[in-house]
Formats: sequence, C-alpha cells, structure tokens
Amino acid sequence: MEVNELLKKVRALEIKSKRLTNHLFTGEYHTAFRGQGMAFKEVREYQPGDDVRFIDWNVSARMGHTYSKVFEEERELSVYLLLDISASNLFGTFKQNKQELITEMAAVIAFSAISNNDKAGLMFFSDKVEKYIPPKKGKDHVLYLLREMLILKPHSSHTDITKAIGYLNSVTRHKSIVFILSDFADAGYEQALRVAARRHDIIGVQVHDKRDIALPKIGLIQLKDAETGKSVLINSNNPMARQEYNRQFNRIQEDARQNFRLAGADLIQVATGDDYVKALQEFFMKRA
Repeated sequence: MEVNELLKKVRALEIKSKRLTNHLFTGEYHTAFRGQGMAFKEVREYQPGDDVRFIDWNVSARMGHTYSKVFEEERELSVYLLLDISASNLFGTFKQNKQELITEMAAVIAFSAISNNDKAGLMFFSDKVEKYIPPKKGKDHVLYLLREMLILKPHSSHTDITKAIGYLNSVTRHKSIVFILSDFADAGYEQALRVAARRHDIIGVQVHDKRDIALPKIGLIQLKDAETGKSVLINSNNPMARQEYNRQFNRIQEDARQNFRLAGADLIQVATGDDYVKALQEFFMKRA
C-alpha cells in the first residue's frame, strides 16, 4: 500500500471512529466497564444527600463544621483487542469482508477506551501470535494501532484461538477487558476461554457474512477453504448440499454461543453490512 493511500485510509477510519465514539459510545462505554475501585480524592463541607458513612469526623471536629470524604473511580483499565487475521476472514460479499468489519469495530473500541483514559493494546493472531502491541494511552498510540490493522499481513492462513488466549494470559496478570474479534471458525478453545474468563472480562465479537449462512441457487459451485486451500465442487441447487452448508454455519455460531456462555463471558454476533454501531450500543447498554 502506498504511503499516501495508507494515510488516507487511517484518516478516514480515525474520523469515523472518533465521530461514533464522541457522539454515541463515550457514556455507554464508561458505564459498561467500571474501574477497579474507588480512591480517596478530597474532603469538602457536608452537603444534603451525602452518605453519612463518609463523614470525616476528625476534620469536622477540627474545622467546627461537618465535612465529607469524596471518592472517585479508579478508572485506568487496560483494553486488549485480539484480532483474528486468518484467511477465512477475508471472505465477504456485502459492502465489506469480515476483516474490514473487524477492523472498524476494533477502531471504535480503541477510541472509546482512550477517550475514557484507558489503555488500548492489540494482538493479531492466526494459528500463532502474528504481532503483539502492549496497551498504552493516547491518540498517537491508537493511530499506530490503526495503521497496523490496515497493513499487517499474516504469515499463516490458519486459526488457533487457544494460542491467542494463552499468549494473552502470559503477558498480563492484571484483570483487563478483552475483546476477541473473529469468525470463530475454530474448535477446542473452550477450556482456554474459561481459564481466561476467570481473570479477565472477556467479550467475543463473532463476525460472519450472509453467504456463510446459505448458498445461492446457481448450479455447480467450486468452493475453496481459504485456510486449508482444499476445493470441493458442490451443486448449489441440491437441497441436501444447501442444508449441510447451512448446518455447518449454525454449528459454528452455536458452538461460540455455548462456549462463551459456559465461560461466563459475553458474545456479540454481527454480519458484514449490518449496523455494528447498533450492536455495540445494545451491548454497552445491556452491560450498564
């Protein structure tokens, strides 16, 4: 990608993400993800409605008036974005592919984090960790994350969610907010997810394309698995073939729902071309 083209794409993604963050997500994000506790800020004169449990009797006796302690939320959180960049996410038939949807949603979440003075970190994974960027604050850091989202190319086409979660557990010991953005076309990650969910606040964002759900009736189709490279010829007019194709999609979706439910974690499911803004809003409001 040419430098000028890259800068234009980063700028366009920044403008869109910041607009959504400023107008839609600032309050919802803050309420959905609470800080780690409350810290003492100052004392001030008691006001009607203040909690009597927070009256500072020592200061009140010294000053001759009633004073209350004021606390503020210990806000600083670390938000990790785990982005699946395996080959299956390059598929898309409606407005965008799954990778582009993942990138847009990750950008919005990253800007929401820094606008609330939280840190944002990023991990790209396929069947291995392709790149890890530790969480930091600030606009410059998020712009760096955006650039990497747009230019990083994976070395592998396969997917291994278990390795991504295992790496996360090795680099952070503190409770963090973790978004895993993927189509979750993988198996065997349920145990790793449960272990991680005991320590972190895990949110899965499962993306799919409408053509993942059903085949169009157009006769013979050669389908190629983007991750394995294997091809198969299917008669899309055959009801049994169409049924099996749909059954495979439903199995992936249901496996994700069950795995996240059993782990006590949240899951957002969204399709390419859908209003992901509405999906995020509904999630934040539900959390609040």
